[in-house]
Amino acid sequence: MTNKMWGGRFQSGPDAIMEEINASIGFDKRLFRQDISGSKAHASMLAKQGIISKSDAAEIRKGLVQVQGEIEAGTFTFSRALEDIHLNVESRLKDIIGPAAGRLHTARSRNDQVALDFRLYVRDTVDHFDAQLQGLQVALAEKAEVHAATIMPGFTHLQVAQPVTFGHHMLAYVEMLARDRSRLADARRRMNENPLGAAALAGTSFPIDRHDTAKALGFDRPTRNSLDTVADRDFVLETLSACAICAIHLSRLAEEIVIWSTSQFRFVKLSDKFTTGSSIMPQKRNPDAAELVRAKPGRIIGALTALLTVMKGLPLTYSKDMQEDKEPAFDAFDNMSLAIAAATGMVKDMVPNEAEMRKAAASGFSTATDLADWLVRTLKLPFREAHHVTGSLVALAETEGCDLPELSLSLMHSVEPRITKDIYKVLTVENSVASRVSFGGTAPKNVKREAKRWLKLLKA
Repeated sequence: MTNKMWGGRFQSGPDAIMEEINASIGFDKRLFRQDISGSKAHASMLAKQGIISKSDAAEIRKGLVQVQGEIEAGTFTFSRALEDIHLNVESRLKDIIGPAAGRLHTARSRNDQVALDFRLYVRDTVDHFDAQLQGLQVALAEKAEVHAATIMPGFTHLQVAQPVTFGHHMLAYVEMLARDRSRLADARRRMNENPLGAAALAGTSFPIDRHDTAKALGFDRPTRNSLDTVADRDFVLETLSACAICAIHLSRLAEEIVIWSTSQFRFVKLSDKFTTGSSIMPQKRNPDAAELVRAKPGRIIGALTALLTVMKGLPLTYSKDMQEDKEPAFDAFDNMSLAIAAATGMVKDMVPNEAEMRKAAASGFSTATDLADWLVRTLKLPFREAHHVTGSLVALAETEGCDLPELSLSLMHSVEPRITKDIYKVLTVENSVASRVSFGGTAPKNVKREAKRWLKLLKA
């Protein structure tokens, strides 16, 4: 038996294997809202242009509302024989309103229909991500405001480098997420063109109004080339690319939470909400949520790589290869949303251990740069010479088994006789962070001001 929606050219039905590989309804049924919205806009435009009657358009709209209600209620029966969401909706519409349903596909192809549905879906997804990322930024900025002066070690090579503040560290992720939102906004702006009306690939001979459907569906304008329109999946690639970069940022945050919550660091504590236990070791509190967020980029980068590989080398215009665009993207988008939600929850939940962080910040000769800066500023040494003197003092402190603030003035004089007792004022971690007043620096007053600025922007 042929597919009654398109089978006039065919004398028999597809092989079972052909039906298995060809059907997409198992995953593209999630596009039902976008598909029905596009059909409503198309029917309305057809009636305005006199291509179908207003009464048929009204029946079509009424039937589509019923179809959407059935799908949302879970009473709709999806058919694999009808291949995809487009034919499933149209077939049910025909059951409801009769032959008038057949007029809906006038001046339209499944090629521009799927381009429309997927574009609408990705646009909705981008808007969802933007709201989620804004929420994560707020959580980070609020934590930064509270801990603007909470001292922790800053690291390079995962070695203690210089003292910073926990608030400053949180704001670093706010900046990353701002770039992520900007990339998603750029992708949204480029995708916000209406593909409906490109038809199969060449446009249509009917006097359609693509500007009307663009306006009805919230697009800025129609696409300008019908061939490119049905062949294009850049909007998915761009969004997946932005998601991959964002997922890497989330993974870096998650990795730090994993490290910070170890018994070796003890910088933060997560509650039972975002940790799990062990089936054999009763003392364990495992940061599983953070570890899973850390792992999510693998799936998201994989989806991007998969679609890049599918699209590579495809001739214009549409090829069935492009049906492989959705499953990996849907999986990536679902996991992206889950990762953002988990990261937001952990940021709100984690409690910094201020004593441990300050203790760690004061270790590893973290104020050595402050000492070198003092030599430049006070003794007028060239920085390279000051760097050498400071290195010698660090080596001396290592020999003495102490940190720089504990090194006696007489021992310091053995390296540089002009050093005065004022040096000790710059060797505390509090003075170190307070001195970093340059724009973008970690000084608590900078951090407080920047956190307030971000919160004002984010909550506006």
